[in-house]
Amino acid sequence: MIPWVYLGKAIIPNNGGELTLSRRDEEFSIKLSGIRGELMNSRVYNSEQELATLGCAHISTTKNAHVLVGGLGMGYTLAAALGATNNSATVTVAELVPEVVQWNKGPLGRCAKNPLDNPRTKVHIGDIKTLLATRAPTYNAILLDVDNGPEGLTQRDNDWIYSLSGLKDIYQTLLPKGVLAIWSAGPDNLFTLRLKKAGYEVSTRIARARKGKGSRHTIFLARKA
Repeated sequence: MIPWVYLGKAIIPNNGGELTLSRRDEEFSIKLSGIRGELMNSRVYNSEQELATLGCAHISTTKNAHVLVGGLGMGYTLAAALGATNNSATVTVAELVPEVVQWNKGPLGRCAKNPLDNPRTKVHIGDIKTLLATRAPTYNAILLDVDNGPEGLTQRDNDWIYSLSGLKDIYQTLLPKGVLAIWSAGPDNLFTLRLKKAGYEVSTRIARARKGKGSRHTIFLARKA
């Protein structure tokens, strides 16, 4: 069996733990300290793509659309957002950990076909909250895959995103008829109610971890009325 090769590590700010990047042939893995198993694997990405496909479906032909992707990961959501929008659209990706951006500029970038090299991509290194809390209508779509879903796993600071006050602020940053799409490891009825209380029209979709198989993940689709 081909062994795993250690490629690097990164510290998540604000005591979020340590990320470790490894490679085995053409397969990449990112693990988080204190968590059993993998956080991400380059062979398991269908639900991340579905997050972008579903979240951007309403703007496939919109001129000069602006999409915000929260969490770069292995680049699959960013790549799918670029593919789901036309050549006039801009996609901003926010990533808290600078090393993750560097990994995607290196060998890891090949997994999603180097979406950071696309001229329509803009990168924000830092807390996505600074972009979501402006209350200025800016984005046609916001795609969030910054944690395990409403039940945070990697960052306690992410709790704001899923709180009622956070969701209300995010609502203000969406343009009319904009969509907030959130990836989650599973369903959460209380979170659905919270989205509705914040003013969104809400639906959910199930997306498999791999196309047609694997774990069932939930995509929350929250539209600004």
